[in-house]
Amino acid sequence: MLYSEIRAEARSVLRGKWGIMAVVWLIIFALSHGVHALSEEFGTIVSLIVGGPFLLGVSTIVLKVYRKEAFQLEEVFGGFKDFSRALVAYLLILLYVLLWSLLLIIPGIIAAISYSMTFFIMAENPEFPAADAMRRSKEMMLGHKSEYFMLMLSFIGWFFVSILTCGIGFLFLQSYCMMSAAVFYQKIKGNFVSSSEGEPVPDEKQ
Repeated sequence: MLYSEIRAEARSVLRGKWGIMAVVWLIIFALSHGVHALSEEFGTIVSLIVGGPFLLGVSTIVLKVYRKEAFQLEEVFGGFKDFSRALVAYLLILLYVLLWSLLLIIPGIIAAISYSMTFFIMAENPEFPAADAMRRSKEMMLGHKSEYFMLMLSFIGWFFVSILTCGIGFLFLQSYCMMSAAVFYQKIKGNFVSSSEGEPVPDEKQ
């Protein structure tokens, strides 16, 4: 997969949606910074608690935009309707990434990439427990981790540009990155069969 093609498709999908998606991220950023302004320690705890539900809500919205379906702004809070599943997935991913990072930074990055499709899977499969969604993400990313890493790395220039905009650019960059991840997810999902369904999954390749 060429990351340039994935990014081009993401831009095409977001055409006419950049503004509303920026508002989605503005809501999340405003609430997050507001809580941290009250107390840094309390804010960190709250971020750990609400991070999963917000990520599930945004993943659901991004997939709807990809499928050209209508959505409401309040759906950014939709993950709270599935609070326990979103919380468990978020905390488990953070824990696994942290534990692998204790060895070296590269294993931590690989772990983060392995579980990067978890919330898209959860958004499409509300019946999946958190652990099953994580396992499926890990299987789905076999043979695709280096591709995903290069895709995310290709946004480094936009990251520095966003810094120069006093952070405003991040409202659009987040949408760009996440839609690109959603496009990536859709592409690899079509060729994926879970090992739990009795079929082999691809051999591990970085």
